[in-house]
Amino acid sequence: MKLREVHIKGFKSIDGQAEQKISLGNVTVLLGANGSGKSNLISFFNMLSSMTSRELNQYVGKRGVSSLLFYGPKKTDFIYFYLQFEFDDRIANYTATLSFSTQDNLFINFEKIECWRKLDERVYNNPSRETIFDVFKESQVDTYFLDKSSSESELQNDTRDTSRRLFEFLSNIRIYQFNDTSNTARIKDRVYVDAAKYLYSDAGNLAPFLKMLKGHSKYKKYYERIVQHIQRVMPQFADFDLEPIPGADNYVRLNWKDTSGNDYLFGPDQISDGSLRFMALATLLLQPPDLLPKFIVLDEPELGLHPAAIAELGGLVRIAAQNTQVLLATQSMRLVDEFLPEELVVVEWDEQKRCSVFKKFEAEQLSDWLNRYSLSELWEKNVLGGQP
Repeated sequence: MKLREVHIKGFKSIDGQAEQKISLGNVTVLLGANGSGKSNLISFFNMLSSMTSRELNQYVGKRGVSSLLFYGPKKTDFIYFYLQFEFDDRIANYTATLSFSTQDNLFINFEKIECWRKLDERVYNNPSRETIFDVFKESQVDTYFLDKSSSESELQNDTRDTSRRLFEFLSNIRIYQFNDTSNTARIKDRVYVDAAKYLYSDAGNLAPFLKMLKGHSKYKKYYERIVQHIQRVMPQFADFDLEPIPGADNYVRLNWKDTSGNDYLFGPDQISDGSLRFMALATLLLQPPDLLPKFIVLDEPELGLHPAAIAELGGLVRIAAQNTQVLLATQSMRLVDEFLPEELVVVEWDEQKRCSVFKKFEAEQLSDWLNRYSLSELWEKNVLGGQP
């Protein structure tokens, strides 16, 4: 299953009248200036995650209704979205409206599911009325609404096949941001050894997750690949030392050894912030395919990385995208050059309409420019847009 389109209106900086359509591929790169709205799309996926786990009320309560509705509830009193998915020979839409309530909250006004078969080759090979009618009969849209007995999403409780598959996908969207590398960051702390089911959003369980990969016969080759990629950007790195902490056998820490060959053990506080973030990124993107989230969202993953590490990151995204979808927001000119024009979504702030606008390019639109300039140069020259 792939998420192919997101249509939104009324959410944060996205207009409540004219919806924005964002087309998604295996790799989608959000490009734009500060304040353009990139982070707001990432926030939408956070809200979506809260909906599927039936924690919408908690999500809204923490952030406040006014911060979620376009210019607040006096101007916009609902959020509307629909998501289009592609799987097997079918297309499915999941549509929902979140309305403002008098209790200063949001409730899900309705949820609708549509599913139909994609047109097959018979239509293209023989576009006669009879053929189209036969295919149409087979492709009739299956439409249904989910029960609205509570203010939370009912997708999780619906047993129909399309609902079940949509819930499985949406509940497996993961949003990652590895910015916190402070002394109190969880990634630097000792962590319970069994906290290894999946990599946390802040990589706070990086040590036990790596330990699990290293000790698993099926996954060890992926652990070794992670180590190799870390060595490319950190030549002094030899390997992790993920043995339990003496006196606390159920805990591990992100310790490591260098290439000197001696027994000196380094701790996670003896790694540069950029190197620590790259360790987390390499682990996320190179983990075994059967452990990968269905959809990965990365917010400015280039922060603190050396240009060589940013180039390496582009390759890691490509590897992960063979088995999942990756959406990333960036302001890095170096990282932009690792991707294709059709993978970019430029986000701009429309001064006249006072809202975020998302636009996508086709390679043909930029072919003449790309004969002379790189993508980053076109962005710098504001040919793509997305500049302040």
